[in-house]
Amino acid sequence: MLAYTGLLFLILPCFVRSDILDDYVKTEGVWIYSAHESTYPTVSVEECAEKCNVETQFLCRAFLFAQKDQECITTADNSHTQLVVQGQNVVLYEKKAFILECKSGNGVSYRGTATKTVSGRTCQRWASNTPHPPKYTPENSPHADLKENYCRNPDNDNTGPWCYTVDVSSRWEYCQIQNCEGECMFCSGEKYRGKISQTEDGVTCQRWDSQTPHLHGYTSNSFPDKYLEENYCRNPDWEPRPWCFTTDSNNRWAFCSIPRCAELPPAIKGETECYTGKGQNFRGVISTTISGKTCQRWDVQIPHLHSRTPGNFPCKGLEGNYCRNPDNEKEPWCYTTDRYIRWEYCQVPKCGLVPPVPTNEGGPTDCFHGNGYNYRGTTSVTRSGKRCQEWDSMLPHKHQKTSHNFPVAGLVGNYCRNPDQDRAPWCYTTDPSVRWEYCRISMCNTGQPQPPTIIPVHGGDDEASQSSDGQPDCQVGNGVTYRGTSSTTSSGRTCQKWSAMTPHSHRNFTPETHPNAGLEGNYCRNPDADPDGPWCFTTDLQKRYDYCADIPICGMCYFCINS
Repeated sequence: MLAYTGLLFLILPCFVRSDILDDYVKTEGVWIYSAHESTYPTVSVEECAEKCNVETQFLCRAFLFAQKDQECITTADNSHTQLVVQGQNVVLYEKKAFILECKSGNGVSYRGTATKTVSGRTCQRWASNTPHPPKYTPENSPHADLKENYCRNPDNDNTGPWCYTVDVSSRWEYCQIQNCEGECMFCSGEKYRGKISQTEDGVTCQRWDSQTPHLHGYTSNSFPDKYLEENYCRNPDWEPRPWCFTTDSNNRWAFCSIPRCAELPPAIKGETECYTGKGQNFRGVISTTISGKTCQRWDVQIPHLHSRTPGNFPCKGLEGNYCRNPDNEKEPWCYTTDRYIRWEYCQVPKCGLVPPVPTNEGGPTDCFHGNGYNYRGTTSVTRSGKRCQEWDSMLPHKHQKTSHNFPVAGLVGNYCRNPDQDRAPWCYTTDPSVRWEYCRISMCNTGQPQPPTIIPVHGGDDEASQSSDGQPDCQVGNGVTYRGTSSTTSSGRTCQKWSAMTPHSHRNFTPETHPNAGLEGNYCRNPDADPDGPWCFTTDLQKRYDYCADIPICGMCYFCINS
């Protein structure tokens, strides 16, 4: 019987449905801490998702998957309930149902974090008896997710969600939560999540995960928060309304016909004196460009014809000729009244900005002391050659490391910084598949000048190891093609053989599982394309794995950038 049970355990993973991850949103390189979590050994990310789906200790909202550690952590929290922090070699998967801040139907499935009623009253905690003894509690409604004081619909009310209030004179009220735009859209349909899948001319939409008949870059990996599912109409790039690629080879794309919702769109808190982020909430009355030109009115087509009209972008504040940002530009702008100058950015100050002292990017004078917390140089390239994302931008990666949240950390532009006291300056990258990396900046006074940033020529994938004239091993980019003979980590530990299971047992990184990764002997390798470069399991029982950060960067056949 025991042998049969063991066999059954080995077979079970085969029955995990292959599409189980479709219910989750994936974010690489981040971690959340929770008071309610469970840890499981696991082999695949699909198995980890199944652990979350059947978790019995608490309501699982997300899970963390660490492939190198072969570890699965299910958690009762997500990015809406806990602070997200950086984490190496870990991927956060959040259930979509718990991060949508909108409702479908009567909102019985709403699991967002709204805590205000339609009149602005604060919600009472569901577990509290004051000021109102509740009829519905976490104990008698365990499946309604009555957590904290979030708006919910435990009784399937036709108009829900709702909550008890902290106002003694008002026992309960409905909450103002926008519709998920299933059959209609607000504004320009940026959050439309319905299932209309044909253009306004009646042509069937091409699937977003297909490249036939039209090649494109709008994939769910590149736009993870835009819900590019099936062939449904979407608006991932700030067009006037949702659209899709078509199945007609002679017509690349077209807009979809989706009605506007009858309810008022969600209100925004406008900024009038300065702007944050990219200035999409700026509602001030500045109407002059950076060169002093007067702005053209948004509702006129003279001297410049355009589509950025109040009708096409009804929620972008396009009144008069005031500077605005309706289409996700880097800052507020406007068309000009000069017929020779179509448009310019505006003279709108950014909130709390202090310009940095410029230095030469990647040069020997651009270095950092300690962990680089006070680094204020202008390097904006990671050590694998990726360009940095603007700190006040949420694309392609959402985060909380903004100039507003860290006002003294020098988070200006897209320059490498260390706002959270990490081991060295870093940045979020403009690559949707790589959330963040450390930057190519050396420590000051090390006696080793920092080589220039190296970016591989497109199409090149060969990498030098040890040359015939005895030159040392070197790596290109993140070292995924490194085939040198370095076998010692940056902390001086000897690497364990990839085929060995002692002192550290592992199943994911062996010559059999990765036959093309060069996992011979105990040499440093990067079989999982880790952004931090080659690594290995170590022979130290107390240290499972470590990086081989001392491998130099190759310089031949690659384009060096000195800016």
